[in-house]
Amino acid sequence: MERLTRFVLAHRLLVVAVWLALTAIGGVTAGTTIKRLTATFALPGRPGYVVDAQIVSQYRNLDPPDVPVVTLPSGQTVDQPGTRRRLADIFEAARLAPTYRVASYATTGNRAFVTTDRRSTYGLVFSPPPTSFSAKDPAVRITAAMRAAAPAGWRITTTGMNPLSAAGGGQKGPALLTEILLGGLGAIIVLALVFGSFLAVLPLVIAFVSIPTTFLCVLGLTHVTPISFIVQFLIGLIGLGVAIDYALLIVTRWREERDHGADNADAIAAAMTSAGRAVVLSGVTVAIGLLALVLLPVPFLRSVGYSGFLIPIVSVAVAVTLLPVMLAGIGPRLDRHRFRHEGHASRPWSAWARLILRVRIPAAILGISILGALAFPLTTIHIGEPRTSALSRTGPAHDALSILRTGGIPTGVLAPIEILTQNINPAPIAALARSTPGIFAAVAPKTTDYRRHGTALITVLPTAEASSHVGQQDVRNIRSALRHESGVVGVGGTAAEAIDFNNAVYGAFPLILGVVSLITFVLLARAFRSLLLPLKAVALNLLSVAAAYGSVVLIWQDGHASQAIWGIPATGAITNWVPISAFAFLFGLSMDYEVFLLARMREEYDRTNSTSTAVVHGLARTGRLVTSAALILFLAFLSLSSAPITDIKIMATTLGVGILLDATIVRCLLAPALVSMFGRYNWWLPASVARLLRVAPSPLSRDAPSIVSATPLAGGCTTAEAHHQESSVFRGFRS
Repeated sequence: MERLTRFVLAHRLLVVAVWLALTAIGGVTAGTTIKRLTATFALPGRPGYVVDAQIVSQYRNLDPPDVPVVTLPSGQTVDQPGTRRRLADIFEAARLAPTYRVASYATTGNRAFVTTDRRSTYGLVFSPPPTSFSAKDPAVRITAAMRAAAPAGWRITTTGMNPLSAAGGGQKGPALLTEILLGGLGAIIVLALVFGSFLAVLPLVIAFVSIPTTFLCVLGLTHVTPISFIVQFLIGLIGLGVAIDYALLIVTRWREERDHGADNADAIAAAMTSAGRAVVLSGVTVAIGLLALVLLPVPFLRSVGYSGFLIPIVSVAVAVTLLPVMLAGIGPRLDRHRFRHEGHASRPWSAWARLILRVRIPAAILGISILGALAFPLTTIHIGEPRTSALSRTGPAHDALSILRTGGIPTGVLAPIEILTQNINPAPIAALARSTPGIFAAVAPKTTDYRRHGTALITVLPTAEASSHVGQQDVRNIRSALRHESGVVGVGGTAAEAIDFNNAVYGAFPLILGVVSLITFVLLARAFRSLLLPLKAVALNLLSVAAAYGSVVLIWQDGHASQAIWGIPATGAITNWVPISAFAFLFGLSMDYEVFLLARMREEYDRTNSTSTAVVHGLARTGRLVTSAALILFLAFLSLSSAPITDIKIMATTLGVGILLDATIVRCLLAPALVSMFGRYNWWLPASVARLLRVAPSPLSRDAPSIVSATPLAGGCTTAEAHHQESSVFRGFRS
């Protein structure tokens, strides 16, 4: 780190020129990057995906379909003479191209397509799958074409999973750039309070450089592998928070060194040697958590892993190269007029740390109890897609869905099950599917768009939605019923792919958990020269992530806050890609704060050989920093929760709650309480393990008396007495 700092300071103009060029190019090409992102969710080798891929190959279309609803004028019904012929013409207009597939009452004569009042009927319009994230859903064009073909007074609206999702709960929502600006506005307010000077602009400059540069790197990746549209939100908001966090740590330490009398050059060197190393370690741990997603057999999650890996890596690179140059050039001038100084540790945080020393056991019990209570709802989590009622509350798609519900049509028809057969007469298979429990209807139109290349398609309409336990069981029932039927190629559709996704991702989740935990443990053991500290860090991280999951089950799945805050009813499920993606980000982001805290504690312990002093000084020096950094990230995720897609709202809530819990309950309560309880065992690294890690050993030496001023604690206990209590407590646990 010292050599790197000397190099960048010796080549300031080059460093600035390189980052300015990358920022400019990344900003100019950001629109192109977003257009190249994909909305595909491929599951190679999985039975549902294999069948759907064959359907796309032979029929050029795929579910979920758009569902146009035709409502006749008052007093008319679909049973009147000539109406079915008119309906056939109207639904034929929905076939915008030969690659479209249409099923309706007009093409099948099946009464399942007609509401109970006989005034409304719906159809299923299967269109080619989108080739990119920017591709628009054809629902608007389908509706316009059908209206042009309909007689005057006939009302046509279109619903479906895609139109409902696009409605985003009836909210248009801000654009990504607006969300970034909103997050940046919250960040500048927090930074102004933290620094009390114009230094607050430096972390924002680092974020301003990091975000477009990351987009530029992702643009290069899109030429190598498909990248999911989810990545743009993560780069914009998480990139903002991470870049600011890293800059905040380095700038705070630089200012502290200057307030202790160091000149600017020495302050930069000291800050980069200590805080800079912590930033690199933090960035690596965040990157590892994200890169672990590449172990999953799911391409779009792998793309999140590749791209997410770039977010902390680019932010670290900017922080450890451009930031020292800026501190050397304009840092002192920006910090000339200020109302906050870093010469002394925060008094409120010092008092809090001493209180934790005093009540360490109750504090640990309280923290674990809170996290445990929040994690408990995780036992009821249902991983799937949100209910249709949680996707849209107003608008044409919602209105069309209301017509179907009122008319006795179950919402399960919006995500049908598809059966691909090699049988030119699929009627017997359709009849068998229709007799399966939970099935509303099964149709096999004789039209050419349902029979091609010696195959035939059967569209099965379930009663329950694909996201529900019942809906997924319907797929299992169909698969079981058709397992031995000749001519059946396979069963596909939204629910089938959802089952395959859960099996592929969450079947491998223990592997991801183990790999990430092990690598993180080794990295932290090497960085902190300890066995207990990294073990505690990993365990607390897992507990805080579980608590975040449990909280989101309460907020979204059970609807205890989603209706009140966003006006969206209970989703009944947590979007299937959210838990695994949130784990990858939360595990790394939470470790950021652990590294900030423990790095300072280890530094103080090496200086004083006192655990009590390390806890007090470490928390006093990093408490304000950690809570401020967490608040900035929380505001970024709050901005992200305004995205017009319910899935993104759930993801943002998971990340925001996780960061908030980790920065408060874990880092400010549990971590210092446990470190103070375990005393000298925190810092122990046997010689044999040290040789494997290629670091100096850390013998199990006796704690020195605390050198923190003997400030009375509650009940009149001094810090030195608290240290004596610490040794007694640990001896009690050991015995």
